[in-house]
Amino acid sequence: MLVEFNTLPDASRIWIYQGSRSFTDTELEEIQKEFDEFITEWTAHGSQLKAGYEIKYRRFIIVALDQSATAASGCSIDASVHFIQHLEKKYNVELLDKMNVSYKQGEHIAYKSLIDFKKMAKQKAVSKNTIVFNNLVTNKLEYQEHWEVPASESWHSRFL
Repeated sequence: MLVEFNTLPDASRIWIYQGSRSFTDTELEEIQKEFDEFITEWTAHGSQLKAGYEIKYRRFIIVALDQSATAASGCSIDASVHFIQHLEKKYNVELLDKMNVSYKQGEHIAYKSLIDFKKMAKQKAVSKNTIVFNNLVTNKLEYQEHWEVPASESWHSRFL
């Protein structure tokens, strides 16, 4: 069951997929239609899942699931991963690679491999004040409060 992202409870489970590039306007329209269809049909053991999504900065896809009525199952999570893999192929973009880092450079969102991010930290090209995206958040409240933070307040701090 597709619902508005902002109506989901703070305890809703979150999955964040960061794109290796920004989506175009046309791609965003298509992705939104496909996501609407996917979530409308998304189930766990035959029960509809109450979920929503949002796309931030034209490159992050955030999926939230209210597990208070029906929790995600292994099969439903597999279905969502297969859907994301479909988007990766269709739009020639990486969405599942967790070994990359996104951070802000002014208004621009930079996307680097973890190895390159570590090198940049050693060279002081990024600092503890650099705004990073902590894609390890697990629920909607954490997402709202601790997703977009200074590097000093996330797991990225170990490299600074």
